[in-house]
Amino acid sequence: MFNKAHFDQLLQRMLEKGASDLHLSSNEHPFFRLDGRLVRQDDLYSTSIELEEVAFDVLNVNQQAVFAQQQQVDIAIAHGNERYRVNIYRDRGNVSFAIRLLDNEFRSLEELNLPPQLDKFTQMKDGLVLITGPTGSGKSTTLASVIDKINRTRADHIITVEDPIEYVHTNKKSLIHQRELYTDVQTFDGAVRAALREDPDVMLIGEMRDVETIRAAITAAETGHLVFSTLHTGDCVGAIDRVIGVFSAEEQLAIRQQLSMVLRAVVAQHLLPVADGNGRVPLAEVMFVTPAVANLIRTSKPSQIYSLMEIGSSEGMLTVEFALAELVYRNQIQEEDARRLARDPAAMISRLQRLRGGITPGSGYGIQL
Repeated sequence: MFNKAHFDQLLQRMLEKGASDLHLSSNEHPFFRLDGRLVRQDDLYSTSIELEEVAFDVLNVNQQAVFAQQQQVDIAIAHGNERYRVNIYRDRGNVSFAIRLLDNEFRSLEELNLPPQLDKFTQMKDGLVLITGPTGSGKSTTLASVIDKINRTRADHIITVEDPIEYVHTNKKSLIHQRELYTDVQTFDGAVRAALREDPDVMLIGEMRDVETIRAAITAAETGHLVFSTLHTGDCVGAIDRVIGVFSAEEQLAIRQQLSMVLRAVVAQHLLPVADGNGRVPLAEVMFVTPAVANLIRTSKPSQIYSLMEIGSSEGMLTVEFALAELVYRNQIQEEDARRLARDPAAMISRLQRLRGGITPGSGYGIQL
């Protein structure tokens, strides 16, 4: 019989095996995600009734009410010295869990193998910065690293709104307040509007998931705050289209104008299996909003932004093709995988040939050769 003790046992096993995720499904064995691959655990089995009981063991009263109303809920839980993000949801009426082991350590961008130009985010004073990518691509980890450096180096007031809180920050040089959905606040957009009356310098919005939250984030950036948030899109230009596309046709012209003035940078992030099959490495596409990029956003010419990114490495731009070539050159990923993932395989191969031709790469991604 599967119960809370078995649930706790699996959380500990996640840590021991180095699994990033745990999936619990009704009438099924648990699955771990190890280096991006799902691996079944045949020694345990859970029914729908058993998982329902476990769910109500880990949810507080407010979270139980949200689950009953929305049929899904996100929470963060602690077990031992570790923290886990837990999504509890229903499929075909049954209860399922998706559990992510959270990293309690704040690592530098260099330690995360991320492009060094992302450090520019920690020096910005206002505007909107977006980190995009699919679920599990490391967006929260990247933002945690950026917020931690701001916390250590600037005397700012930082407010975060998260669902749930994943990385717990403590006051260092900055003062930081973290607010969790359904525990401290009821909605993202309501929390962002309230934060404007709480004297913030920096705001982190866990996810811009609806039109009202996006509107509130743009307003916060317009009024002189530095705002970080995430989106589920695959590339930098797609993030711009996604933000604008949630608004009605009548509003889109005005939103383009606002976004062109407040958007500072977009990062599209993915995690790829390393060449030796042991672990994963981040792939990051980086776009900084220069005056030329802002003009293309304003005039609705997003397809031309890629051309500016290709020639903008001196300004910190990094296309996915250049990033893939760097990873192949360093033997971190297979060339066949890079060809498959490249938007323009010919550009990726050309970059790789230049690197292999004896031109020494710079100190990190995006360095013009």
